[in-house]
Parts: sequence; structure tokens; C-alpha cells
Amino acid sequence: MKILVTGGAGYIGSVLIPKLLERGHEVRVVDRMFWGLPHYAGQPGIELVNADVRQLPEGVFAGIDAVDHLAGFSNDPTAEFSPEANWQMNAVATDSIAMLCRDAGVKRLVFGSSCSLYDGAEDDDTLLDEDSALAPRGAYATSKHYSEESLLRHAGDDFEPVILRQATVFGSSPRMRFDLVVNAFVKDALVRQRLILHGGGRMWRPLISVNDLADAHVACLEAPSELVAGETFNAVGSNYQVRELAEVVAAALVRLGQPVALEDGPLPKIVRNYRCSGEKLRQRLDLALETTPAMAVNTLVDEFGRVPIEQLGHPRFYNIAWMELLEQVRPAYQAMQNIFEPIEE
Repeated sequence: MKILVTGGAGYIGSVLIPKLLERGHEVRVVDRMFWGLPHYAGQPGIELVNADVRQLPEGVFAGIDAVDHLAGFSNDPTAEFSPEANWQMNAVATDSIAMLCRDAGVKRLVFGSSCSLYDGAEDDDTLLDEDSALAPRGAYATSKHYSEESLLRHAGDDFEPVILRQATVFGSSPRMRFDLVVNAFVKDALVRQRLILHGGGRMWRPLISVNDLADAHVACLEAPSELVAGETFNAVGSNYQVRELAEVVAAALVRLGQPVALEDGPLPKIVRNYRCSGEKLRQRLDLALETTPAMAVNTLVDEFGRVPIEQLGHPRFYNIAWMELLEQVRPAYQAMQNIFEPIEE
């Protein structure tokens, strides 16, 4: 197949694209390349399109057999930083992409949604599945909820949306992020030798490794229609309390002779505490999704344990910090562009 991947230069896309190439697919990546060219640039079977999903170039869906839609704001801090841009990218653009797919005859679209749609669930003893009531809170979850509803409205014989409600992702990626709970704990353990557990870290989180999540996207792109068309799946490896995750990270550092202190901290303004089941996805597509945080932590420590501490704090590893930095430099960049614009005679 020839697959269009929006946001393919991001944290998840950077792991997904090589898997698609290995399986013989051709890939057209649409991304703003905010973090530079992806590591797979120049490989056979790759076409890069530097574009914003809010203003897709004409013909970008030509020859495409399936779409994997990952582009958009990635979490609550980025969405709250610019709620209007979040709505345009995460909600309106998804609706537009669905219509463009139908116009171009692209039948399959896999959408990276979020388990944060269950965020307002009050009972942490309930294992939430795809039929559980949704309770999105905040700009990010609300935009993802709208996108899901929009995609399903477009569903029909000629258009097959597949919705993946992604748990909090962890693990190493060529476009690394340290603003996700497991990855952030590894970075904090290496830099500060202590981990702060807000509210004692008793809150539950559904998690999935970035490698397993990429496998789930591949499976949904390739699956026969009768298994996935118009379906919603929780992409969840397992559920953990935040304190458990901190203990896993601390244990990995202790084995290297670097003790890490666990300290309780105050509760955040919004307390997120819910668990989700990923059994539907596992059983329907025969997926293991078995990479544990402990496995990923060992890899992360091996990969970043010798990196100079100051480099781990670089804004490029944190989506909100990078967005704020780009916002600061944009006026200077635009002024420079104006200086060097050709003078019309």
C-alpha cells in the first residue's frame, strides 16, 4: 500500500514509519518538520511533504491507499497554550481530512485518539472499555472527542475510520520526548536523583509502549475491513499507579549505583485517575502489547544515562517548551523573511 501519515516526524510516527517501510509499504509523510528532518528522510519508499494539516496541498491524497492520522497537538499543556489552534488542528482538520479521503477514494483511515476521553471517570475500580461512558475534560480531550464523532459520521461503505484511543505512551523514539510520565521519571532520576509523586502517586494511568503502539497502527492499517471498519479500540498495554512507575525507574538507577529518592508532593489542580482495558484490540488483531515500563526504562537508561545532564533539559524534548520557543523566535524569523523578500519594481 501507499500510506499517508500525518505527523509522521513526531514521537510515535518516527517509530511507525520504519515499521511500514519494513513491511513493504510506500509512505508519504505530511509534517511541519518542527524538529527538523526525520531520521528516515532519504530512505527508499519515503516522500516528505512539509505542510500543515490545516492547509493541505492539493493532490496530497493522490495515489494513497490508506491514511494514518497522527498530526495535531499532543497533550493538555500544548492544547491549553493555544486552544484555538488546538481546535483547528485536532478537531477541524480531522473532519477535513475525512472529507478529503472520501473525495480521493481513500477507504481506510486510522486515527490516533486518546484515553483521556475517559478522564472524568470517578470510579478508579472500574476497568473502562470502549463502551464505557466518556467524560472528556479540557481542550485536548474535547477536540479528540469531536474528531472521533466526526470520523464516525463520515463512516460508510466507502470510508472506514479506525479509532485508536491511545494510552499514555512511553519508551525510546528517534524523536524523543521527556514530557511523558515514564520518560519524564527517567530524565528526572538522571538529572535530579529524586522523583516527586504528586498526591503520593496513587493515581492510576493506562500505558502503552511506543513500539507496541506503532505495531497497533500497522495492524489497523493492514487488517481486513470486517475486523476494524468503523471500530474504536483502546490501545493499552497495562495500567499502573504513578508510584509503581517511579519505583521501577528508581530500581533501574539503583542497579547502576545511582540512588533515587521518592518524595511526596501536593496534588495537581486536575487529578487524573482511571484504568482502561485493551483486551478488544489484543483479541481482535492478535496483538501482544507486552512491552512493560521496566523493559523500556532499562533501554532509556542505557541510551541516555551517559548523555550530559544539560542536554536532557533541551526544549526539543518537551512539546510545550518547544512550542513556546518557536513562538518566541517566530517574529524574528518573519522579520528576517521580510528583509530578504525581493523588491518588486
